[in-house]
Amino acid sequence: MAEKHEGFTADERAAMKERAKELKAESKRASAAAKAAEAERDLLEKIAEMPPEDRLLAERFHAIVTSVAPELAPKTWYGMPAYNNKDGKPVCFFQSAAKFKSRYATIGFSDQARLDDGDLWPTSYAVADLGEAESARVAELVKRAVG
Repeated sequence: MAEKHEGFTADERAAMKERAKELKAESKRASAAAKAAEAERDLLEKIAEMPPEDRLLAERFHAIVTSVAPELAPKTWYGMPAYNNKDGKPVCFFQSAAKFKSRYATIGFSDQARLDDGDLWPTSYAVADLGEAESARVAELVKRAVG
């Protein structure tokens, strides 16, 4: 018997509401500098709200992205930390495991990322830890994404 599909989950609806709230807040901000500062503040607040395991990973990801790709603008995207290019489009993002009750956190790259590698390449990565080797790999991916 086929399962009945009831539409979006409560978590998905919550993410969409967060995105609508983000867009509304962006439209009310005055200058570009104020928008950037408030967007980063919002991102850091979202990271601070995460469970400890996810928060540590998100803080490390934030540190990597802002150090290797300072041209990317930190902001939230569906309630997740994301980093936009000069056109305002997300290039990469962090999704906490708690966001959708997943087994692991995810680092993802949008179609704006320049990670193309032939006809098949990954656009998201499961993250259990960001040790030295993993951090170096993520830094390399972020550099390529904006390169």
